[in-house]
Amino acid sequence: MAVDTPDTSVNPGPIMGLILGSWQSRILLAAVEYDLFTELAEGPATTAELAERLGLVERGTNDLLAGLVHLGLVQTADGKFTNAPVSDAFLVKGRPAYLGGYLHFCEQELNPAWNGLADSLRTGKPQNQAAVAGNPYDSLYADAEATDGFLDSMDLLSAPIAQALSRIDWSGYTSFVDIGGARGNFAHEVVKHNPHLKGAVFDLPPLQSAFERHMARLGDTDLTFHGGDFFKDDLPKADVLVFGHVLHNWGVEDRLTLLKRAYDALEPGGAVFVYDPMAGGDQPSMHGALAGLTMLVWSRGGHEYSADALHGWLREAGFEPETVEVDGLHEDVLVIGRKRA
Repeated sequence: MAVDTPDTSVNPGPIMGLILGSWQSRILLAAVEYDLFTELAEGPATTAELAERLGLVERGTNDLLAGLVHLGLVQTADGKFTNAPVSDAFLVKGRPAYLGGYLHFCEQELNPAWNGLADSLRTGKPQNQAAVAGNPYDSLYADAEATDGFLDSMDLLSAPIAQALSRIDWSGYTSFVDIGGARGNFAHEVVKHNPHLKGAVFDLPPLQSAFERHMARLGDTDLTFHGGDFFKDDLPKADVLVFGHVLHNWGVEDRLTLLKRAYDALEPGGAVFVYDPMAGGDQPSMHGALAGLTMLVWSRGGHEYSADALHGWLREAGFEPETVEVDGLHEDVLVIGRKRA
C-alpha cells in the first residue's frame, strides 16, 4: 500500500506564524497588565531591576523583554531597556494617548469571548454573558475605572472620525443627539466646529458621571446628557440623531427597531446620520471579517453590514437614504437617512 509523502515544496510557516502571532499579543497584554512601559518611562533599567520593581521572576522577565524588543516595543543598549517611541506615546499610563484601557477591554471582555469562537460558529450565540443577558456593555460599565480607561482609548481612536464629521455641512440643522455617544467626545467636537448647534448625548445611565467628568475637563458646559436604554426609552427630539458604531453591535431586527424609533423622534425635515465600517458583504476585507467575528462572539446578533443593506433598512423605517463622501473618513462610511419635511 502506497503511503503519501508530504509535499516539501509547501512550507507550514504561514500557519505556524499565525499561532506565534497570537502568543505575541499575549506578550503585549502581559506587559501592559504589569505597567512595564510605565515603569520604563521613568528611565532605563536592567532585567533584574525591572523584575524586582514589578514583582516578577527574572527568567521570565528576560524573555518577555526580549520578545518586546523583537516586536519593536522596547529598545536595548548597554544591558538596559527603554521604551520604543511608539510605546512611549501609547503605552505609558497617564499620558494623553494611553491605549491601555482598550487593551484591558480586549483582555477582560473580547479575548474570553473569542475563546468561544468555535461554539459561536455552531450556535450563532455570543460567548459574552452580558450580551446573553441583554446588553454586552453591562459588565464593562459596572467598573468605573475600567469604563474611564476604555473611553479614553475609544476617544483617542475615534478622534479622526469626530474631526471629519464635524466639518461636514450642518448648517441646515439646529440640534443633534449622539445616540450611544458615551461621554460626549464626538458631540463636543461637532459643537466646537458648529457653535450654532445644540448638542446632546443619549446613553446608558451609568455613563452620566463619566460624561460629566469629561465635559468638566473639556470646559464644555453646553452639552446635555440623556440617560436611558434606546430599546426601552423614547429617543430625545432633535433635528439629527447620530448612530456611530452602534448598529453593527445589534442584529437586523434590533437595527430596524432603532431606526424606526429614530424616525419617530426626529423633527420633520430631520435626518439620521449612521457611520460604521460597513465592511459586510460576500467578500469583506480582513478588517471586516475580524470585526464581524468579534460581533458574533461578543454581541447580541451584531455583525458587519454593507451600505446597500443599510439603505434598505432606512427605507423600511421611512427615510430617504444617501451615502455621503467625507474627507478624512477612512475606515468608516457615512450614510444619511432624511425624513421628509
